[in-house]
Amino acid sequence: MNIGIDIEEVKRFDKYINDKAYLKRIFSKKEILYSLAKKNAAQYLAARFAAKEAIWKALSSSKNKKLIITDISVRNDKDGKPRVYVKNKKYSKINISLSHTKKYVVVVAIAF
Repeated sequence: MNIGIDIEEVKRFDKYINDKAYLKRIFSKKEILYSLAKKNAAQYLAARFAAKEAIWKALSSSKNKKLIITDISVRNDKDGKPRVYVKNKKYSKINISLSHTKKYVVVVAIAF
């Protein structure tokens, strides 16, 4: 079992909301559409970014050392629970928990 954690400041992502090139380099199309549809888009972008970082940290000590940030995405299932996708395939061997305030987001990922 491996654990990854990441914390991000929401305000850091305010400047990226209108930077389509940056968004495409970091986030999947579904993550961009989901986040930008929200009133507080920066908070959702920060949460998705923190999730990618936490997931990468949890997986980096395993056989997945060649993963890059764009290989990892987070999508909510129909019940709203965040699910991990690696290279567009659902990855059920990792659980994540996202939490946020107006200023910060934190994500914990546990790979088993």
